[in-house]
Amino acid sequence: MKYTDFFYKCVCLLSLLNITSSIQARELNGFYLDDALIPSTQIFSGGPEKNGIPSIDEPKFISVRDVDFMEDSDRVLGITIGGVSKAYPIKILNWHEIVNDSIDDTFYTITYCPLCGSGMAFDSEINKKVLSFGVSGLLYNSDVLLYDRESESLWSQLLSKAVTGKHKGTTLKALPVLHTTWTDWKRYHPSSQVLSKNTGYWRAYARDPYAGYEESERLYFPVFNAAPKQFHPKERVLGLAVNDVFKAYPFIELNKTNQSVFTDTVNDQLFSIHWDKQQQSGYLMNEKGEVVPIVQSYWFAWYAFHPETDVFKSE
Repeated sequence: MKYTDFFYKCVCLLSLLNITSSIQARELNGFYLDDALIPSTQIFSGGPEKNGIPSIDEPKFISVRDVDFMEDSDRVLGITIGGVSKAYPIKILNWHEIVNDSIDDTFYTITYCPLCGSGMAFDSEINKKVLSFGVSGLLYNSDVLLYDRESESLWSQLLSKAVTGKHKGTTLKALPVLHTTWTDWKRYHPSSQVLSKNTGYWRAYARDPYAGYEESERLYFPVFNAAPKQFHPKERVLGLAVNDVFKAYPFIELNKTNQSVFTDTVNDQLFSIHWDKQQQSGYLMNEKGEVVPIVQSYWFAWYAFHPETDVFKSE
C-alpha cells in the first residue's frame, strides 16, 4: 500500500471519529464549540493537538543575497507595508502555518493552510490590542482554524472571522499579499527580508509534507459545499470578495486570456487584474490604483466557503 493511500485512509477514519466526538462532547483539542457561528459537527481535528503545528512567534529574517535554500520556482507569500517588504517561503509555512510578525507599528499575522493552498495576512490588532495567533489543530471545510492566545477564540482563515469565544463574530482585516515564485519576488524586491530557516524548530524544510496532494483529486477532510467538477478540485484561483459578492479567477482561465492586464467589474466596482502567466501569479487593483486583498486558494476551498461565487471565464 502506498504511503499516501494509507495516510488518506487514516485521516478519513479520524474524520469519522471526530464527527462522533463533536456530536457528543462539542469540544475538541480543548476548545469548546457550543454556540459556534459554524456547525460544530463540521469542525474536525486535523490530527495534531493544539500547538502541535507550532506558529513562528519570533521570526528571524535574512537578506535576499543570503538565501541559499530556495529554488527559483519555489513559492513565497510576500507583503509590503510602508515600503518595507518581507517574503515567507511556502516550504517553511507548510510546517508552521502561522507567523506573528510586524513592520514598524503594524502588527500582522501571516497564515497559510496547505490543505486549501490558501495564504492570507491579517492585521492582528483587534480593539486596540495586539493578538498572538496559534494553530488550533482544528479544521472547518478543510481550512485551518486559528486561535488567539489571549481569549482562546477560534478564527476561520477563509471566513476571516472569529467563530467561537470572546471575539465571536469579529472580522479580521485582510492585508494584501502576493503569492508568487521566488524568482519573481526577488526580481522586484531585491532588498526584501526573507524568513529564515532559523525558526527555533527542527523541520525538514527541504521536504514537502504534502507531496502529491495538489495533483490528486482527493481531499483529506470533508467539505460541505462540493465544488462543481468544471475544474480540478485543486485548480488554483484568485478569489475576490466585494461586500459579500464573490468572484473566482481560475488560473486555467487566466492562462487563456493572453493578457497581462485587463479589467473586470464586480459588484459595480471596477478592478484591474494583473496576471503573470509565466510565474502563475496575480493581483488586483481598484480604481484608485491600490492593491486589494484577495485570496489565492484551491478551487474546492474557495467554493466551499462561497458557493454563490461568480466565476471568470476567458472570452
